[in-house]
Amino acid sequence: MVECEGLVKIYKTKDIEVLALQGLELRIEEGELMAIIGNSGSGKSTFLNMIGGLDRPSAGKLFVDGKDLFKLSDQELVDYKRRTVGFVWQNNARNLLPYLTAWQNVQVPMLFQSGKKKKQRALELLDLVGLSHKKHSRLTQLSGGEQQRIAVAIALANNPRLLLADEPTGSVDAKTGAYILDVFRKINQEMNVTTVIVTHDTLLTKKVNRVVAIRDGKISSERIMKQSYLNRLQDINSFTQTEEVQDEYAVLDRAGRLQIPREMLEKLQVSGNRLKIGLDDQKIIIEKPEETEENPDL
Repeated sequence: MVECEGLVKIYKTKDIEVLALQGLELRIEEGELMAIIGNSGSGKSTFLNMIGGLDRPSAGKLFVDGKDLFKLSDQELVDYKRRTVGFVWQNNARNLLPYLTAWQNVQVPMLFQSGKKKKQRALELLDLVGLSHKKHSRLTQLSGGEQQRIAVAIALANNPRLLLADEPTGSVDAKTGAYILDVFRKINQEMNVTTVIVTHDTLLTKKVNRVVAIRDGKISSERIMKQSYLNRLQDINSFTQTEEVQDEYAVLDRAGRLQIPREMLEKLQVSGNRLKIGLDDQKIIIEKPEETEENPDL
């Protein structure tokens, strides 16, 4: 569904130039439900904007659903955003119009398309997210979690192939966030919509099969769900904050380079830019060098 190679994004102003993505390489399979994590400024939201057609890349290759996003005209990009992607934002005011009811909000994206039974389709989507009983409610009559679930229904209104969510549980409590993730999983399974979630929610990341970490504008590691936990994904409350349910993998770029997570380097108390490396049978061993190796002049 998504394939990017050497993806670069540079933001320029009169006095400064910011490199938001620095040769990012990532592949997302059709029908996958995955999460992207990273510190503020790491490039994760920039990547979401790139594949969502909200911003154009500066260099590299980017294909989504077989479309080369570098070659799309402005009109083709508009059509791409209408038909291929659906967005769910953290800020509910960006998702819903306050003077419309829930079903009217869901119907809004359909107004630009031909065809009948738009209200029926809107009601079906509200039922999918468990809010058919709130169809006549307006923004002020809905809780934060209910607003987010309606936002998911809106994002699905035009039957997108790719669903993108930027911190969808950032403004709700843990229990509501768990329920919202349940909604994403249900949609992913029943509609086979490829779903990419950007989040800081560590519990949420434990409940998806794959987690990609972006650091300094590049993919540095991936976490894959352990086989023994896959059958527990349906039990949304079964994992704890400290439970390790995924194996972590370093990601090599095309030149064979890898990026070691900063927190691991801090635990090793690495101060310089050198690490001792060696091959032990089938293992590559990376360790902190001795003091004389760090400072050859001593």
